[in-house]
Amino acid sequence: MKGIQSNGFLPIIAQAIAEMEETHGEFSSIDEVNLAELDRRTGLSRSKLRRLKRNGFCEKLHGLKGQKKEHTLDGYSSVLDALLKSGVSNSKVCLERLQAIGFTGSQSTVKRYIATHKYLIPAKRQLVAPQGNRGRRYATKPGEAYQMDWGFTDVLDYNSQSYRVACFAMICHHCGQRYIEFFPNARQENLFIGMIHAFQYMGVPRFVLTDNMKSVVLHRDLEGHPVWQKDYEAFMQALPFETKLCKPRHPFTKGKVERLVRFVKDNFLADRVFCDLTDLNWQALEWCNKQNGTYRRTVDGAPQKIHETVCGEQLRMVPEDSVRFYLCPERKISFDGFVNYEGRRFGVPYSYPGATARVERSGDLLRIYSADLKVLLATHAVTWSRTDSFCEGQYESLAQPEEFPTAPVQTQILQFPKPSQDLLVANSGMPRERQRIFTAEKTKLSG
Repeated sequence: MKGIQSNGFLPIIAQAIAEMEETHGEFSSIDEVNLAELDRRTGLSRSKLRRLKRNGFCEKLHGLKGQKKEHTLDGYSSVLDALLKSGVSNSKVCLERLQAIGFTGSQSTVKRYIATHKYLIPAKRQLVAPQGNRGRRYATKPGEAYQMDWGFTDVLDYNSQSYRVACFAMICHHCGQRYIEFFPNARQENLFIGMIHAFQYMGVPRFVLTDNMKSVVLHRDLEGHPVWQKDYEAFMQALPFETKLCKPRHPFTKGKVERLVRFVKDNFLADRVFCDLTDLNWQALEWCNKQNGTYRRTVDGAPQKIHETVCGEQLRMVPEDSVRFYLCPERKISFDGFVNYEGRRFGVPYSYPGATARVERSGDLLRIYSADLKVLLATHAVTWSRTDSFCEGQYESLAQPEEFPTAPVQTQILQFPKPSQDLLVANSGMPRERQRIFTAEKTKLSG
């Protein structure tokens, strides 16, 4: 090819140009090369041939070829570093936190950043010894079994004071439908309330799988049969349902709810902010609805849809009349007319003669009933303040509280009749002239 430097040509193009020169004669310059014919001979697109022609039919490498794409987290890397240092490493959760403050990048960008900054994530607990055989997986029929457990998390309030709350978790073993609710503690009464709310949300199954918690089972007899806690046994009969216990120190038997508790801590509670327990439970319910409506590969569908269409046929409704007493825990009334509930005191009218009452909290509203739930005694707005909440007319009854001596009274004083004014003047120590003037003024006033 006269006037054309063929060194550096792509092999396929150099061969095609050589064949074209044999047919049409040698080209004096690249401009004489017909791109249409070159397209037919090489199979390369016309646009690519134009680009190559501008470069002398030489393939030039891009300046960034072989280099990894830089992260586009300028201005947000410090926020993401703080999340990683706090143990939040889920890319979806991190993306949601960044999007809330204006980040417009993709999840893959966040994933790449996390992959190159794993050293910021705190080390998790490691096993120091093998755990041996974990047993084999088992399947249950739709609506046959639920799993339940408690989880705990520490809360730092606006006064920099730390306290602990308990998370009740329940999940359907067949489809993965889940329910969580937070309580100030893991007492038995809160266990009953959490289970009832979960049953109202998902239905009552045939049996519930749980570990050997004190509020459920006391111990096992010589034959290995559980000796149920009497209140829990009555609770099972009231709904009704059965309870199966895991083998001691084998929490993986109920691995679904164990995984749910960890998922709640790593995803829902990660960087969570709330104002009070009611607000936290509203957020938890919204999160459950979202998770239950999301497609799960393990069940090939959304848990909520599967639970309604498949599991729902085998589930039972909660008998409202049988569980009313469990939703309203009993409380003793103090001598000054208060009941204590969730660490706060609420007033009860003094006209109520009973020594106990029942309390029910629904959101930010607390109702106090008589012991038989027939009379509504008082209604309080739950402000979550540590100050006492008085009810209307709490101290307006005739039967006012009165203190009496707790020990024999030994102190005694004397009382005499009130003396006349003259005697007071005579014994006052006044000078005689002053007494005369005082007496004259008194006579003048009286006349």
